[in-house]
Amino acid sequence: MKVKKGWLVTTFLVSALLLGGCGNSKQASSSNSKLASSYNYVYVQDPDNLDYTVSSRATNSDIYSNFEDGLLERNAEGQLKGALAKSWSVSKDGKTYTYHLRKGVKWVDSEGNDYATVKAQDFVTGLKHAVAAKSETLYVVQDSIKGLNDYVNGKTKDFSKVGVKALNDYTVQYTLNQPESYWNSKLTYGVMFPVNAKFLAQKGSSFGKAEPDGILYNGPFVLSNFTSKSVIEFKKNKSYWDKKNVFLKTVKLTYNDGSNPDGLYKSFKSGDLTSARVYPSSAGYKDVEKESKNNIVWSDQDASVYNFTFNLNRRSYTATSKKSSKARENTRKAILNRDFRLAVQFAFNKTNYTAQINGKSGATKALRNEMTPPSFVSINGKNYGSQVEKDLSQKDSDAFGNVNLADAQDGTYKPAKAKEYLAKAQKALKAQGVTGTIHLDLPVDEKSQTSLNQSKSFKNSVEKTLGKKNVTIDLQMLNEDKYNAVTYAATTGKASDFDISNASGWSPDYDDPSTYLEIYNPTTGSMLQKLGLDASATTKNASDAAVVKTVGLDQYAKLLDKAEAISTDTNARYKAFAKAEAWLLNSGIQIPVYSLGGSPSVTKVVPYTKPYAQSGLGSARYKFMKVQKKAVTVSQYKKAKAAWNAKREKIAKAADKD
Repeated sequence: MKVKKGWLVTTFLVSALLLGGCGNSKQASSSNSKLASSYNYVYVQDPDNLDYTVSSRATNSDIYSNFEDGLLERNAEGQLKGALAKSWSVSKDGKTYTYHLRKGVKWVDSEGNDYATVKAQDFVTGLKHAVAAKSETLYVVQDSIKGLNDYVNGKTKDFSKVGVKALNDYTVQYTLNQPESYWNSKLTYGVMFPVNAKFLAQKGSSFGKAEPDGILYNGPFVLSNFTSKSVIEFKKNKSYWDKKNVFLKTVKLTYNDGSNPDGLYKSFKSGDLTSARVYPSSAGYKDVEKESKNNIVWSDQDASVYNFTFNLNRRSYTATSKKSSKARENTRKAILNRDFRLAVQFAFNKTNYTAQINGKSGATKALRNEMTPPSFVSINGKNYGSQVEKDLSQKDSDAFGNVNLADAQDGTYKPAKAKEYLAKAQKALKAQGVTGTIHLDLPVDEKSQTSLNQSKSFKNSVEKTLGKKNVTIDLQMLNEDKYNAVTYAATTGKASDFDISNASGWSPDYDDPSTYLEIYNPTTGSMLQKLGLDASATTKNASDAAVVKTVGLDQYAKLLDKAEAISTDTNARYKAFAKAEAWLLNSGIQIPVYSLGGSPSVTKVVPYTKPYAQSGLGSARYKFMKVQKKAVTVSQYKKAKAAWNAKREKIAKAADKD
């Protein structure tokens, strides 16, 4: 699958969305009299597009995922259950999926007024619109649905030849090119959601505009107010088909620029916020411990990965300390040298980096050493990560012999190895005419104190290990808009204005390793801009092509193709992807650092009452969430977690018997 959804979520907002991110409403013993009807928190960046079939950014999807339902949804234990579909079946060859819709589900407008009934044709309209609007998320299904790729590429202009059909008002059918055991997990993603044709025609190019009347709603909430850099407010959809499982009447998110992280706790204590991320490394944490020691709970790691990426083909230099073309060329040659990239990685103390927000005691809780989480899938009953470790060690035993890629520990900080690889790099670079200090520009949001502290930590560990005369990290202090433009929001390789960046993150779209690994496919990967590149399928760029060959991404593409070709044997498929992942880690073009979760908060969100979703949009939804009037205690959280884990284990055992 050609995957291309990525996002950066500002780390200071790792909040109760994760704290309550796994859930079971039946385990929440609080009576209704102890529950609150509102949830109040903060957000850091305005949504700019509510077209759920198009936008992939978390700043948009975290909002619109609460307004729309797809065919399926995740429940509290992570199971896929019927949402707009009440039932479904799959053909014997695994290629045709037929979904039977619930009758009477309403589309409503921003005032909550009924507009129309959700019909099967709305799913056909939704997919056709996604193509017409050049959806950022079309990759999720473009190579899956029969005939869709030909339609997208103009080989056919007849959408009726695409494998999505409304068999009648309440039956929609999809025909795939080949079996996909993980197909249903794609249905929780916006590109597969319905669109009402009449409303779409009425709105025209204004469909999806970031304002309450920009879309219709069929989900648990309606957008009642959005004021830029001020507030986002939801209200419960009174016509929602499953309103018994929506326990909040209102949601209010207030804009926060991240300049005062400790202010979150103060707002929680005053009753203005439902939850607050707290920071063991901050000066104010002693007050948190004094006042709320029994209420500080640590969330579980999720399936996201946040990483550093090297710009392999930098072309923009508006944010730089380099004063000569020679300095630029020296850095470029160094970055294209694998030994140099590995030297930087081995010199990077990830534990100290995350300690800037989680403190020393929690510094390792969120660490991640792979793109794909080690336990995301299993191979013959064993952890996927163990196969990656084996393949990586075999690929280069000198660099990665006996490597440990498990979560919650730093598997790549090796100062002696860093110096060894720097010496190897310097020898090769000297032959290319490179001498003197290599300067790496690292952009920093000047208002985000936690981001600045982390960037300083990275600078310190790399320069201390490799020697500042050899490698210097130049922090480029930028305002929020400029920072976003050259990192997170950059849509092309040319717009990515840095040598190395920590503004890169990814969360899976569906339940298969390809959702992580295809993002750097040199032909189709949409996160290539984080490497300073563009997909060759859409752009013919000679310099990109040369870089791809230099770093070996063409070989990576072949490994991905081999894995993608295996459609019926999941163990063999995952083993093939493990080889591709080992190649990626061995290349050093990106450095996995941490996941969301593994962080402390105080909250009134009843533990484990939210949907649990590793992939898709479920984890950002407020459906099922319960909020109590008093802060959650550590003992309450532990008890809920144990019960949730027990139920998950029971479900897994039952699935193994099927």
